[in-house]
Amino acid sequence: MDETTPNTGLLSQMDDAEKQSSAVDATSTPSTQEGHEYSISTKTKMICLGLYFCMNLGLTLYNKAVLGKFNFPWLLTTFHTTSAALGCWSIMLIAPDQLKLSHVGRKEQWVLVAFSVLFTVNIAISNVSLAMVSVPFHQIVRSTTPVATILIYRWLGRNYGTMTYVSLVPIVAGVGLSTYGDYYATLLGASLTFLGVFLAALKTVATNKLLTGSLKLPALELLLRMSPLAAVQSLLWATATGEVSHFLDFIAEGNLSTSLIIALLGNGFLAFLLNVTSFQTNKLAGALTLSVCGNVKQILTVILGIVLFNVNIGPMNAAGMIVALGGAAWYSKVELDVKRAASRS
Repeated sequence: MDETTPNTGLLSQMDDAEKQSSAVDATSTPSTQEGHEYSISTKTKMICLGLYFCMNLGLTLYNKAVLGKFNFPWLLTTFHTTSAALGCWSIMLIAPDQLKLSHVGRKEQWVLVAFSVLFTVNIAISNVSLAMVSVPFHQIVRSTTPVATILIYRWLGRNYGTMTYVSLVPIVAGVGLSTYGDYYATLLGASLTFLGVFLAALKTVATNKLLTGSLKLPALELLLRMSPLAAVQSLLWATATGEVSHFLDFIAEGNLSTSLIIALLGNGFLAFLLNVTSFQTNKLAGALTLSVCGNVKQILTVILGIVLFNVNIGPMNAAGMIVALGGAAWYSKVELDVKRAASRS
C-alpha cells in the first residue's frame, strides 16, 4: 500500500466500479453514468432501503435510551463492533456456505486496515467536534454529506447528471431549515465538523468501492474483516479517554444491573443487523443514495421526536422538513429515470 495517509491510500488501491467510461454531458437530465446500483432492480433497492431506515432509526432511539444509563459512547462503539464480529463468526460456523473468506493479498489487507482506521477516526472526529459546536450547527454541516460524496466521486472521475445535482439542493437546504436554531462554533470545532463530513462521505464511498470494486467483497465478509480491527481501536480510544476506568468504577458501584446487560445485548444485536443492512444497501443502492438517506433519517428523527417526546418546532423547521422530503422524492425520481435510461442502453 502507498505510504500516504490512510484516506488517500485507501481509495487509490481500489478500482472504481462506477467510474465513467466516457465523458458525461453535464447538461443532460439523467446521468449516463452506469454505476453498479443501476443494475439492481428497484424492488430490491426499496426493500434494502426500507430495512436500513427502520433499523437505523430503531438503533438511534435504542442508543439514546441505553446511553442514558450507560454513558460510555466509546465502549458502546466497542460493543457494537464486537457484536458485529461475533455475529459474522457465528454465521460462518452455523452456515459456512453463507460466509466464505476470499483470498486477500497483503496489499488488500492493508487497505482493510486503513478502512477500519477510517471507520474509527470518523466516529472520533464526530464526537469531538460535537462538544465544540452547537447541535444545530453540527446537524446543518452534516447535512452537506451528499455534496461531499459527489465531490469525492468527481475527484475519482465519476459524474452525475445535472438533475441529480439539482435534486440535492432541497434535501440539504431542507435539513438546514428543519434543524434551524442557535448556531455556535469555535474555529477548531467548525473545522473538525467539516472534516467529519468529509470523512463520513469518504467512508461511504470507500465502503462501496470495497463491495463493488476490484475486491468485490460480500457485505458479511467486509464486516467480518473490519469489525475486529475497529473494536480494538475503539477500545484503545476508550482507554485513552478514561472511559474504561470510569466503567470499572461503574461496575464497582453496582450499576451494571441484569436489565442493563440484557438491554446492551439487544442493542449489540440490532447494531450487528444494521451494519449488515448498511453495507448491503450501500452495495445495491450506491454511496450517494445512502448519503441522501442519512439526511432523510435526520428529518424522520425530528418527526419521531415530535410524536414521541413532544418536541416543539417552529414554522421554519416544519417548512424545512417538507422541503427535504420533497427533495428526497425528487432525487428518487431522478434515480429511477437514470435506471430506466441505463436499462434501455
